[in-house]
Amino acid sequence: MPADGEGGLFDDRSQVEAAMPLAARMRPRDFGEFIGQAAVVGSESVLRRALARGDSPSLILWGPPGTGKTTLARLIAGALRARFSALSAVTSGVADLRKEVEEAQRALRQDGRRTVLFVDELHRFSRAQQDAILPHVEAGTVRFVGATTENPSFSVNNALLSRCQVVALTALDDPSMEEILDRALTDGQRGLGRLSCRLTPDARDALIRHAGGDARTALNALELAASAAAPDAQGEREIDAQAVREAYLHPALRHDRQGDLHYDIASAMIKSIRGSDADAAVYWLARLLEAGDDPLFAARRLVISASEDIGLADPQALPLAVAAMQATQQVGLPEARLMLSEATLYLALAPKSNSSLRAYDAAQEDVHRRPGEPVPLHLRNAVTGLMRSQGYGKGYRYAHDDPDGVVAQEYLPQALRSARYYHPLPHGREAELGERWREVRRRIHPGETGEEES
Repeated sequence: MPADGEGGLFDDRSQVEAAMPLAARMRPRDFGEFIGQAAVVGSESVLRRALARGDSPSLILWGPPGTGKTTLARLIAGALRARFSALSAVTSGVADLRKEVEEAQRALRQDGRRTVLFVDELHRFSRAQQDAILPHVEAGTVRFVGATTENPSFSVNNALLSRCQVVALTALDDPSMEEILDRALTDGQRGLGRLSCRLTPDARDALIRHAGGDARTALNALELAASAAAPDAQGEREIDAQAVREAYLHPALRHDRQGDLHYDIASAMIKSIRGSDADAAVYWLARLLEAGDDPLFAARRLVISASEDIGLADPQALPLAVAAMQATQQVGLPEARLMLSEATLYLALAPKSNSSLRAYDAAQEDVHRRPGEPVPLHLRNAVTGLMRSQGYGKGYRYAHDDPDGVVAQEYLPQALRSARYYHPLPHGREAELGERWREVRRRIHPGETGEEES
């Protein structure tokens, strides 16, 4: 067991280590043992080259759980031969931060030793707490490393963000997970090598599939399955898929009702509806609901999609989505999943049109470009004698006096007479509506020819 004393990265603590979870025991001790994230920690990466020169910028490590953020912070401290000081934003405050900074200053004065200050769950620090880190980063008192599962663009102050390099870590891929599991199974000192465990192919697949790229989750499940497996006559323990499923107990889906994944999954659902992929759309809906997300959140997204992506191509999509939202509110889960699934599939299969969105955006642009355009006099209500004397309502033609309900008349401000905002798409019901709109426009503007643009 390696030991490097008070200032080392790992102490000789065999008895303590034996009681630690497998994931903690198997934590990489150097970059050679670090599996995955090659773009970040590979031998030719920018970070590794900087560490080889004896330096590193302050960093924010951003990525999902179990991808090596804490381990990487420890390895950076080891490569710099620096003190490693760790805080958790969940349990620590400014007073704890101040104490660690004082220790860092003392170490710097006494023997010139630098400190890597690691703050886990950085997004849980308030703005004031994050601001308290700034002067010590700027002064070089500490090399700061923050870890977060939330997008730093939203969860970290701009001032702190500008002083750090953001390093994005990704969920571990299957080959990396396999290598981590194999190392744990064969390591006789820190892993399960002394138990002579053997994973069946189905068990290996189940471990990787349920972990979702989280090494910590996979190793914890492996340890539980191994401890529950009975040795055979040769002393070997076979771990099958059933043992893995039982070890995961009730696996929690990786999700956060307020975080990036919450919005990423919702975005995937809407984009799948827009792309008319019914299978993908209902899959992402299930991801939201099975992770415990608010079903009304999903319902609201469907209402928006019904208008934004389907619109006049199928005017029934919006009332159906609204009905699903109302039913969800009245019925609740688990039954509400039926209404939401029906609405999701309907929207995915419906013809698509974003003409309503494009029409509004075009009109909005003119509203801001020419904000003061007067309402034409003939369209104004003449409710007083003074108004009538000013020409209000003069020349207005009542559309219902025409057998078809359409009269030649200008309804836009004079400066925008040629503007065109609505351009029908030839999809579904809108193909018919488009034909009517073209005929109506010819009647309203009898002198107009062609498809003029605004």
